[in-house]
Amino acid sequence: MSDPYGWVKVVHILAVISWMAGLFYLPRLFVYHAENDGEKDVSGVFMVMERRLLKAIMRPAALVVVVTGAGLVHLGGWDQPMPLWLWLKLVLVAGMLFFHGLLEVHAARFRDDRETRSGRYFRIINEIPTVLLVGIVIFVIIKPF
Repeated sequence: MSDPYGWVKVVHILAVISWMAGLFYLPRLFVYHAENDGEKDVSGVFMVMERRLLKAIMRPAALVVVVTGAGLVHLGGWDQPMPLWLWLKLVLVAGMLFFHGLLEVHAARFRDDRETRSGRYFRIINEIPTVLLVGIVIFVIIKPF
């Protein structure tokens, strides 16, 4: 219980898992939402699911990821100078945060009945967090630079 770095890392990993689950699932909900042929009842169910996923899981998890990630940088003594692998990981994490923001925009467009993107578009962007995650894991585990 005396290793703060280890405990912050545990919370960080749990938050990453929660956030990633949402980043993988929300675009899939958007696929079904976009392809529901405008049935208002079905669309309403998707909007509730999307809102709850964002509000109850994704936003809090993303916040915990960022806070604990900053804590790990500080506790790990990487404040100055940070190794290249960590900079590259942070660039990919910024990409993940940007992707999260994009999903927030799409959720708002669905809520306002203004979304025009197809199910195919959402199937394609659903691969973005996978690619980013692979890069992040490689930088953290292998530390190639």
